[in-house]
Amino acid sequence: MNKFPVCRGDLKHDSIDSGIVPQPLTAFTQTSLVLIGTVLLGMTAGLVGTFAYLRRRALAGDVIAHAALPGLCMAFLLTQSRSIAVLLIGALVTGVIGAFLMSLLRRVSRLREDAILGTVLSISYGLGIALTRTIQNNYRNDRGADLESFIIGRAATMLSGDVLQIAVVAAGCSIAVLVTFKELKLLSFDESFCRVQGWPATGLDLLLMFLTAVTVIAGLPAVGVVLTAALLIIPAAAARFWTDRLSYMMTVSAGIGGVSGATGTLFSANMTQMPTGPLVVLTSAVLFVISWMFAPKRGWLWNRGVSEEEMAAAAEELLTAESGSRIGVSP
Repeated sequence: MNKFPVCRGDLKHDSIDSGIVPQPLTAFTQTSLVLIGTVLLGMTAGLVGTFAYLRRRALAGDVIAHAALPGLCMAFLLTQSRSIAVLLIGALVTGVIGAFLMSLLRRVSRLREDAILGTVLSISYGLGIALTRTIQNNYRNDRGADLESFIIGRAATMLSGDVLQIAVVAAGCSIAVLVTFKELKLLSFDESFCRVQGWPATGLDLLLMFLTAVTVIAGLPAVGVVLTAALLIIPAAAARFWTDRLSYMMTVSAGIGGVSGATGTLFSANMTQMPTGPLVVLTSAVLFVISWMFAPKRGWLWNRGVSEEEMAAAAEELLTAESGSRIGVSP
């Protein structure tokens, strides 16, 4: 039975710069750390992703993840440090810049949403790949300069420091969502009404983008740039099939994210040469399919017996939602 590695060459990345020799971790301890980290990450992504989904910003997480890659590289080039904290600070800076650019272009330009997302994503990822290749060419003999693990994730080498960082992010995002729940709910359902009521809609939107950026950056060590967006999108989309109420949707989405993290981690711990990040995403995809098939009232099997008149009404409601007026979810 294959377990998570007891020790790898880059396992104790925080100690590479300090010269401290890491102590080997038992397979059980390493698996427990990864399990705790992925569960917390999945629950946080599910919670924050609910509002991103309702705001039609599902792909914003993908853009922020790609915008974070140049920050990782620039942090290494400036500090010559492989410390995960230093690299994630650099990723957070460029990730927040990417989120701000999306918000700015949305307000000052006439570009469509998909054009804005595609532009920021393409430029950021192109710059990140160029910097990654530069680092590989100039630091060919430096084992600590291998940053490609952040592209697809390296959850199997997660350490207690990584889990602590994810826990801090999870606690911070949860508190922020609970404190501003009413305001974010109003913003998600009717931004114009939110402005009329005197709430700072722009500030709330930037807060949501910041929470999305922080969640994405925290997930980079586990699932990488490519798959981070899936943790924001899939649990929220699956939760939408089960409920009409926002509070329930948040709970279900966080639950699906946590179950996906736990299941993917346990499968990875017991399967040969299977990375954790992709298995977490695949597990969430399976839960999405189950939700789509079997959820009451909205599941495919449930709606097989719906009359044509009801289907036409549902289609009209969907088209109205797509036009951007409101989301069809009750507060």
